[in-house]
Amino acid sequence: MSKRDYYEILGVSRDASPEEVKSAYRKLAMKYHPDRNQDNPEAEEKFKEVGEAYEVLSHSEKRQRYDRFGHDGVKGAQGYDPNFDLSDALRTFMEEGFGFGFGDIFGGGQRRGDRRERGRDLQISLELDLEEIAAGVKKRLKINKQVQCNTCNGEGSRPGSKASTCPTCQGAGEVRQVSQSIFGRFVNVSACSQCRGKGTIITNPCETCRGEGRVRGEETVEVNIPAGVMSGNYLSVQGKGNAGPNSGPNGDLIVVIQEKDHPLFVRHENNVVFDYYASFPELAMGGSVEIPTLEVADKELPHENPDRYKKVEITIPAGTQVGKVFRLRGKGIPELRSHSKGDFLVQIKVWIPTKLSARDKELLGDLLKSENIQAPKKEKGFFQRLKEVLNFE
Repeated sequence: MSKRDYYEILGVSRDASPEEVKSAYRKLAMKYHPDRNQDNPEAEEKFKEVGEAYEVLSHSEKRQRYDRFGHDGVKGAQGYDPNFDLSDALRTFMEEGFGFGFGDIFGGGQRRGDRRERGRDLQISLELDLEEIAAGVKKRLKINKQVQCNTCNGEGSRPGSKASTCPTCQGAGEVRQVSQSIFGRFVNVSACSQCRGKGTIITNPCETCRGEGRVRGEETVEVNIPAGVMSGNYLSVQGKGNAGPNSGPNGDLIVVIQEKDHPLFVRHENNVVFDYYASFPELAMGGSVEIPTLEVADKELPHENPDRYKKVEITIPAGTQVGKVFRLRGKGIPELRSHSKGDFLVQIKVWIPTKLSARDKELLGDLLKSENIQAPKKEKGFFQRLKEVLNFE
């Protein structure tokens, strides 16, 4: 079964920039991450497929080989491929046979230089409460990941020894096989299977990392979270992901934000809603009340305790009805990468006592006799009036 095109998997064009490739990968990786799709076994396969595509297209040398030779170019396959694209063959043929640098015409000639493999990106979830989101916060995260081996300093070889040049590719990281066809002499270039494209062979591997140049370990990373983030937003911390093999560059750390539910406040975009439970006398007579805000006054108190927060005073007019909303402008969540803020909304609700003393019942009974507190009778609807006209019960 043929493999899907890596560009098609990520949904990018073949001339996509590295930034576009990375952006596409991150969106798809979050979409298909197994933690988010526990009941969807197909998502895990798609997640692996996206990771495989990104591993190739994010690596300049691998991408170049893939662009020229397809999947065989990044799998170490050797031998002539009958499906080999003629334009690729002509380019390689011209480079090998004439040396005029025709590779530039076909999208870039052969490159030499650093072939070290980059470490994989690492994605973690970070839970934040609403107060942290409103103010912004600095977090120190302990990350379990692949780190550079201290024994061999990431080289993969036992201390005192060095990797040797690959005898198959002579350090080039790729091999060439010449074939003859009716078109003439063709050269098929593929990744060296012996050194996996690295150009070197570790003959005396480090006992600690077994030649990988990296081991499992922990690192503490400090992350600055700006105010206004929401669930699903992510931050990329460059070079703080998994270490690359044999001193290869680190991948990035992707921190995905998850917002925790708050016991007092509810977020709606950049607005914050607080339900204030008033008694009947408060609503009937009016008065001033103190409302907790998102600004913390005493962080030692639990989140559900209103005394944890700084208060603002609002006036409730006499006769305020249940459902009335008071708006405190600019007291909500800051808009990400902006100077504007949402609003703080105080929604009025009524508190009904469940336990009454004999005296309470007596007072309420007297109050019920007053005409001023009787709810207005609801006007008859059209159908009710119609029934009366037609003498329907």
